[in-house]
Parts: sequence; structure tokens; C-alpha cells
Amino acid sequence: MMSEDNLDNSSDLTASSDDDLELERAPEIEVLFEDEDLVAIHKPAGLLVHRSYLARKERFFAMQLTRDKVGCHVFPVHRLDRPTSGVLLFAKSSEMANKLCEQFAGKSIEKHYIALVRGNMHEAGLLDYALKQEFDDHGDKHADRDKAAQEAQTYYQPLLNCEIPFSSGRYATSRYCLIQLTPHTGRKHQLRRHMAHLRHPIIGDTTHGDGKQNRFFREHFAVNRLWLIAKKLSFDHPRTGERLCIETELEPQWLNLFEQLGWQQTQLSTEDSVLVC
Repeated sequence: MMSEDNLDNSSDLTASSDDDLELERAPEIEVLFEDEDLVAIHKPAGLLVHRSYLARKERFFAMQLTRDKVGCHVFPVHRLDRPTSGVLLFAKSSEMANKLCEQFAGKSIEKHYIALVRGNMHEAGLLDYALKQEFDDHGDKHADRDKAAQEAQTYYQPLLNCEIPFSSGRYATSRYCLIQLTPHTGRKHQLRRHMAHLRHPIIGDTTHGDGKQNRFFREHFAVNRLWLIAKKLSFDHPRTGERLCIETELEPQWLNLFEQLGWQQTQLSTEDSVLVC
């Protein structure tokens, strides 16, 4: 007969096993568009696009989860950084993948991101600022470290500004801006590095961002993430030539944050005007 102590331990083990299963549950993949040639998904923040030697312990990847969901092999044609969420496009054949990659190389594909940055911004502009290549200690051991900086352009358009009565540094209040970012080139961490160059780092960016602001957001809003989402992707269908525009919804985390910052969702329905809150 099992003693009461053993029964208690058994319950703890069961609870622990349930917790482990919860932690190992695959992220939910939402299909935004699918036909015989293509599939586009909403990639959650924190999910890698494909397997990498840098994350050998990871179990779930967007590429494999998408393959399992649509029932066929898929080919990545671009990437999103692990902490970035939003529209991620795959091809269902190497032929379609090659044609899409040609569009990316030819800069005919339009990518629109939404980000939350430190400080208020009131004017749109095009930042043309070359970036030195960022190297990885393992994958780029033999790369040329003296390689010249690569051209990089990002168009930015402020959408909403706010000021909240909480200190996140030396001032009594904190200011933030919701901004639309359109990269014209595709350098590693381009948007994060460009916004840091403008002294308006993206909130939650632990590599190029503001540590004090990141800590304030984690503690004050109880959310730990990079506030950057790939909102919309426009391209020509590689088979039909039809122009497609695939857009995803903002995640609940964004909408909850907007409410706390005093923004209404209806204020985000503009594409051309700059709204100041």
C-alpha cells in the first residue's frame, strides 16, 4: 500500500509532468494565406524560422510546424528574427522559392513593420545608413571581419505618440512612439540597428536597445518581448503574377499595451497621415 507521503509525492510528480508538457507544447501557427504554391503564416515571437546550430535544444521551428499543418514540405524564402513576430512566407516547391527569392533580391517585395520605440517622433523620413555586417562567433569564424559596410535604407513613419506619467529613467515621465518601418534593404537586424542609430531604439531589443527602458517595460507592463511585428508583405505571385498583399493582425499583447498607453485601436486605421496622441 502506498503511504500518504508517497501519495503526496506522486501528486507532485504528476503536476510536474503536466507542467513539463505545457512547456513543451508547440506554439500555435496561424495560416494567413495558402494556395497550391505558397503558404504564409503568422510567426509568434520567440519562434525560430528553422533549425540552427545556435539553438540545438529547441524543439519547435516555424518551418516544421508549417509543414505539419499544411501537409507538405515548405521552402523558406525570407526570415524573421527569433523575437520578431508577424508575416512569414514559404513556398511549396523549390521552383516557386527561387522565383520569390529573385523578387527579394530585386527589391520588388514590400515589407511593412510596426514597432514601438523610445521617445516621441513627429516626422517621417528615409534613413540611408550603411551597416557593418554582424558576425556570429561560430558560424562566421572564417568571415572577412574587415568587409566594408553594406548599404541599408529604412523608411520610417510615426503613427502615434504618447507620454505616460511614469519615470523610466531620469525624467518624471516616459515618451513612446508607434512607428511604421519599411526596409528597402535586408541587412541583419537592420530595423533594430537603424532605430538605435536614430536614438529611438525599439523597446525590448536586448542587443541594440535601451536596457533601462526594457527593464521598465518588463516590470511596469509585465510583458517581456521585442515590440516589433512584420505587419504586411506585398509581392507578385510567382506563378500568376497577381499582386498579393498579406497582412496579419496585431497580437493581443499589442492591444493591451495600447490601452495602457491611452491609444484607441481606431486611431491605427490610417496609412498616410501621422497621428499624434
